[in-house]
Amino acid sequence: MEKTAKIFVAGHRGLVGSAIVRKLIECGYKNLILKTSQEVNLVRQEETERFFETFKPEYVFVAAAKVGGIIANRDAPTEFLYDNLMISMNVMNSAAKAGVKKLMFLGSSCVFPKFAPQPIKESALLTGALEVTNEAYAIAKIAGLKLAEYYKIEHHRDFISVMPPNLYGPGDNFHPDHSHVIPGLIRRFHEAKINKLKEVVVWGTGTPLREFLYVDDIADGCVFLMENFSEHSFINLGSGEEVTIKQLAETIKDVVDYKGRLTFDSEKPDGTPRKIMDSSRARALGWKPTVNLHEGLKITYEWYLVYV
Repeated sequence: MEKTAKIFVAGHRGLVGSAIVRKLIECGYKNLILKTSQEVNLVRQEETERFFETFKPEYVFVAAAKVGGIIANRDAPTEFLYDNLMISMNVMNSAAKAGVKKLMFLGSSCVFPKFAPQPIKESALLTGALEVTNEAYAIAKIAGLKLAEYYKIEHHRDFISVMPPNLYGPGDNFHPDHSHVIPGLIRRFHEAKINKLKEVVVWGTGTPLREFLYVDDIADGCVFLMENFSEHSFINLGSGEEVTIKQLAETIKDVVDYKGRLTFDSEKPDGTPRKIMDSSRARALGWKPTVNLHEGLKITYEWYLVYV
């Protein structure tokens, strides 16, 4: 990407989008196009097409999405499917019409089958049933991945897709009901500490294994791949490390310095039993993460104390 290129970061106020903006600025890209959902609603086709016709971005990062944890996905599957489907369809269709040089679509590791062989290779897509707790979101993301692939094959558009694992970091959503596991646990342990509660109860058995990646690492990887990757198949971009939910909760408990008891409610759903991606293709290209989980959690908690 040329340093003077017009770059549109869709979802620039979200967790991933804001990190991509930070990384682009750090790398010397200054001609960034940043619009809120109030300025351009990407769920609406006419608004999206009008935006691309007016601003004519040369490069696009599609980080805009309706996101949430297990409760949010369970309670609003219609919105998760519709909004995310429309965002990816509208942005890619408009980008193709406007002659965008290159587009990157951000997927989600929930697109893989619930019982995919581990570590999960890109080829595992559509080889089995999805995890039901986030099925709607996953279906929308699969459609986005496939649309980018089809534009690449049929119309020779340089549209690529990146598959991140569970992400966390500054700018995350710490809503008590609609957050993902890390921000949700940070908030609960912090509030338990402040209110001097004797116990924090975590959903599930604590045994599921998960892979987490610090948000500035995914941003670094996205910019790296925008300049070094152009295959039609998507590429995994993970940390390569996994922890149990129990280990994660204990680490957050330590970072927050909560002294009470940690227990698990086995009556609540665990979700997918294990989920770690095979990111060997990205490693072979020369990218690797730099922030370990404990360090990333510490930075995230410090951000939470200031901004939430």
